[in-house]
Amino acid sequence: MNLPFAPSVTPPTEEVTAALWFIFRGSDLLVMENGETADLPTNHYSLTLLRQHYLGKIEGETAVTHCYAAEIAEETEPPTGMQFAGLRQLFNRLPMNHLWLAGRAVQIIDWDRTHQFCSRCATPNKILDYERAKKCPNCGLTTYPRISPAIIVRIDRVIDGVPHLLLARNGRWRPNWYSVLAGFVEPGETLEECVHREVFEEVGIRLKNVRYFGSQPWPFPNSLMVGFTAEYASGNIVLEEEEIEDANWFTVDTLPNLPSSMSIARRLVDAFVNQHTDKDL
Repeated sequence: MNLPFAPSVTPPTEEVTAALWFIFRGSDLLVMENGETADLPTNHYSLTLLRQHYLGKIEGETAVTHCYAAEIAEETEPPTGMQFAGLRQLFNRLPMNHLWLAGRAVQIIDWDRTHQFCSRCATPNKILDYERAKKCPNCGLTTYPRISPAIIVRIDRVIDGVPHLLLARNGRWRPNWYSVLAGFVEPGETLEECVHREVFEEVGIRLKNVRYFGSQPWPFPNSLMVGFTAEYASGNIVLEEEEIEDANWFTVDTLPNLPSSMSIARRLVDAFVNQHTDKDL
């Protein structure tokens, strides 16, 4: 997230002159309609808020903008000139910085909503005012917002002197849409171990030279995608048919439809293309 954002759980004590509100009805965000683009509201328009959290502030050159997350009831209608939209629908409509802050906001709201009571003794939890956490006043159990780590990996292979990468598709996706492989990390597993296990489970091949690529928070619903590149070592493609409908090796010139440019999956593919050709996707 490339912006001067300072996260915080402590609301400002001074008067707030500029603010952005991330207001959710379920997992849909309230935005102002503006043709092909969308803007965030700068106040809560006297809506009845079920819960509210301070996210932090955007520190601009001449002004500070404070950011808040809030939730309203499912039956609430949007104010005039506004609408509710899922975060995926807002790709390329909201500024990217605001979209990724919305991803932070929706996860905090969901955590607050689903952790009202202690999971050990069922006592109502108390929100701590010095860190993003809840603590049970009875047994002392502390609960933090859940983050689910997942790996995502691009696998490279040279076939007859031509660079290829492995792409696969889930049967639930639209026809001819492919992506790199991904999967959730299991307890007691390193990220690298997860890369090897997921790839072997899903397509039956072995890897070598696994290298870190980058990471991206992915709020669908609460993932942290950790990206890797790897090289093919051995084996033939054998599909895990319950999850993978097809997988194959592609060259720069034979790429199918790909994920959104905002995703780390697309960044991995774009990096392959940039490495092996001057073309842009």
